[in-house]
Amino acid sequence: MEFETVIGLEVHVQLNTETKLFCSCPTSFNEQENSNTCPTCLALPGALPTINREAVHKAIQFGKAVDAKINSISKFDRKNYFYPDSPSAYQISQFYQPIIESGYLDITDKRVVISRAHLEADAGKSIHESDGSKVDLNRAGTPLLEIVSAPDMRSSDEAIEYLKKLHTIIRYINISDANMQEGSFRCDANVSIRPKGDEKLYTRVEIKNINSFRFIQKAIEFEVARQREAWIDGTYSKDVWQETRLYDSAKNETRSMRSKEEASDYRYFPEPDLLDINLSDEIIEKYSQIPELPVQKAERFQKDLGLTEYNSNVISSSFELARYFEDLIQFGVSSKMATTWLTVELLGRLNKLNLDISQSPINSRKLSDLILAIDNNTISGKAGKDILDFLFENNISVSDAIKKLGLEQVSDDSSILLIIDNVIAQNSNKVAEYKSGKDKLFGFFVGQVLKQSGGSANPQKVNDLLKSRL
Repeated sequence: MEFETVIGLEVHVQLNTETKLFCSCPTSFNEQENSNTCPTCLALPGALPTINREAVHKAIQFGKAVDAKINSISKFDRKNYFYPDSPSAYQISQFYQPIIESGYLDITDKRVVISRAHLEADAGKSIHESDGSKVDLNRAGTPLLEIVSAPDMRSSDEAIEYLKKLHTIIRYINISDANMQEGSFRCDANVSIRPKGDEKLYTRVEIKNINSFRFIQKAIEFEVARQREAWIDGTYSKDVWQETRLYDSAKNETRSMRSKEEASDYRYFPEPDLLDINLSDEIIEKYSQIPELPVQKAERFQKDLGLTEYNSNVISSSFELARYFEDLIQFGVSSKMATTWLTVELLGRLNKLNLDISQSPINSRKLSDLILAIDNNTISGKAGKDILDFLFENNISVSDAIKKLGLEQVSDDSSILLIIDNVIAQNSNKVAEYKSGKDKLFGFFVGQVLKQSGGSANPQKVNDLLKSRL
C-alpha cells in the first residue's frame, strides 16, 4: 500500500528586540537567572502590559518578505494553560486576528502557503536537576513571531528546504538571529499520513520544539515510519492519536508527551488589558521597506558580477555566506577568484569538518589576503591551497604563514634563469628534439624548472624566460 506524507510546520522565531513584548526588561541571552524580570513579566497583580512597537515593525517586515497580507487591525487574545514556567497561567497571543495572513514561500516545484504569522509572548524556562526543578523567568515575555504553514509539504526533504529558506529570509531581513542552538528558531512539526490519492486529512501528530535541521528531518522520518507501520499492522486507530510527542535524538525516536489540545481547550478570549494594533497605511509602507532578499541578491550577482546561476544561488542561499562573499569583493578580490576560493576551497574544507561558514576559523579579511597574494604573484595557486590548510590549524596572518612555510614565489629573473640553465644543461638531448620541432616538450621543461624550484618559481616568468633561453 502506498502512502502520502502530509506535513505542516509551526516555527517560533524570537525577535531581536532589545526589550520584551509587553515590558521594558532586556531580552539578552545567558544572564543571571531571574535577573531580567519585572512585575509585568512576572504577572504580578496590577501590572499591565504595553505593546513593544519594534516587535510590530519586525512582524510587518516579515509579512512583506513572504508577500503576505498585513492586517491593518490585529488583536491579542489570552490562551489559557498552566505550566510552572508561565507565571500568569495564560499566554498573550493572537488567535482570532493575527497581524500577518496568507503569505507563501516557493521551494523546488512547489509553493508552500504561510497561513498566518502572529505575535505572542514566550514562556520562561524550566531547569531540571537531580534534586528538583527550577524556573528561570528571564525568557518570559520575550517577543515571538509564530509562523504557521499550511499542510503543503509531502516529505521531510521538502520540510527542510522550506525551513532553510525561511531561516535565510529571517536572517536577511534581520528580525532575529535565528540561532537554533539558543532557541531563537524552534520548530513544531505536524505530521500525518494517508493512502496515496486520498484527499482526506487524517490524525496529525505534533512533534514539539526541535532545534536543528538534522533532528527535524530525522524526527519527521521516524514519525512517518511509525504511522505507516501502525496503518499496515491495523493498529492505527489505537497507536496514532492527536498528541504532542518529543524527539529523542539519542535514541532517534519520538515518544508521547501529552494529548494534543484543541483550540477550544485553551479557552481563547480577547486580551482585556491591551488595545488593538491599528496600523496606518504610512506605517505599513514605512516598515515594508526591507533589505535585499536571497532571490534579488542572486539576480544581482549574475547581472553585476557575472556569476553563474548555480554559484549565485549557492552563495545567496545563506545570509552569512553572501555577506562573506561581498566582503571579499569589497576587499578587492575579483568575483571569479572570490567564487572559486569561497565555494570550492573554503567550503570544501569546512564541509569535511562539518562546519558552516559562521564557524569558519578563517574570516573574510584573511581569505582575501590569501587570494590577493596569489593575484600579485607573491605565492602560486598551489601554494595558496597549502597555506589555506595551514591557516585552518594555526591562527596567524597570511604573510606570516607564507614566511613560515617558505612558499613565497620567486619572481626575479636571475634566480629563475639559474634553474632554467641547469635544466637545459641536464637535458641537452631533449633540447635538440625541441629545436627539431617537438614543441610539446616545452611542457616537460616547464615541469622540470618548477620541480627544481620546489614550486616556488613564478609559472608565468618560467614560461617567458624558458622560451627566450630555448
